[in-house]
Amino acid sequence: MKIFAYGIRNDEIPYVEAWEQTNPEIEVGYTQELLDPETAKLAAGADAAVVYQQLDYTRETLSALAAVGVTNLSLRNVGTDNIDFDAAREFNFNVSNVPVYSPNAIAEHAAIQVAALLSQAKVMENKIQSHDLRWEPTIRREVRDQVVGVVGTGHIGRVFMNIMKGFGAKVIAYDVFRNPELEAAGVYVDTLEELLEQSDIISLHVPHIPGTNDHMIDADAIAHMKDDAVLVNVSRGALVDTDAVIAALDSGKLYGFVIDTYENEVGVFNADWRDTEFPDARLLNLINRENVYVTPHTAFYTTHAVREMVHQSFDAAVAFANGGEKEGNVVKY
Repeated sequence: MKIFAYGIRNDEIPYVEAWEQTNPEIEVGYTQELLDPETAKLAAGADAAVVYQQLDYTRETLSALAAVGVTNLSLRNVGTDNIDFDAAREFNFNVSNVPVYSPNAIAEHAAIQVAALLSQAKVMENKIQSHDLRWEPTIRREVRDQVVGVVGTGHIGRVFMNIMKGFGAKVIAYDVFRNPELEAAGVYVDTLEELLEQSDIISLHVPHIPGTNDHMIDADAIAHMKDDAVLVNVSRGALVDTDAVIAALDSGKLYGFVIDTYENEVGVFNADWRDTEFPDARLLNLINRENVYVTPHTAFYTTHAVREMVHQSFDAAVAFANGGEKEGNVVKY
């Protein structure tokens, strides 16, 4: 059996090698190149392909992969919104993802960034670097004084809720699919509008479903928020209307913004722009603000999470190649 992996980063190689050592009967090949119609030929002779990328899995790409005999596709990530599922069905693809690799990684990142924003850490650091050691007006807000509204109570959302409770904050939640334990605890509100109206911090922990929740946070949603609210998006960039957020930051309606995912991040994130013109004026606008904390889709990026993403995706690829499936990883479409 042979597994071929695309887009293998240097930090993933030790985990690929560790998986190989525990599965010596499996031939493993990999490349740092991403899967596209041209590189699909590299998987010829493989029983399954393992991938992680921001590029779309287009009809052309899937057709090229199927043409070399590979129709088992195992993603090393959660999101599947960049897959052409009509083409996947047409070419009889089996598709898996890694739905739970480390909820803590993303939840901890969101919590750390929120705490830093409320502490005005960027403002204070900039003052200190310029040798301004005055206190005022850089006063902090305590997390325990905030009402934290969590949109989406899956694995990540629930960990984030527990962290916020650990700070002493009041936590409320909204989800179309309610968790029985949380419902019994009485944390849910009935509508997204109620959550927006009651929360000092709004944190998004839902998948992007194209055509359903595009720009779920837009100008109208922001208008329902409290003045001086904090918005957190560590889920998917398409959930947030960036122009509406910038307008709200300009007007002072929003106190701050934590952003790890951006609606136009493909081709911008995970690239070095130090010696060239920055390609996105809106993103640069956000980066330059002291009340905005930008990270380039790295909330997931921990040693624990990367190990799980590699190992679980390779395990799922083997399950597909053996004619079965790895429970909990298979994407139904």
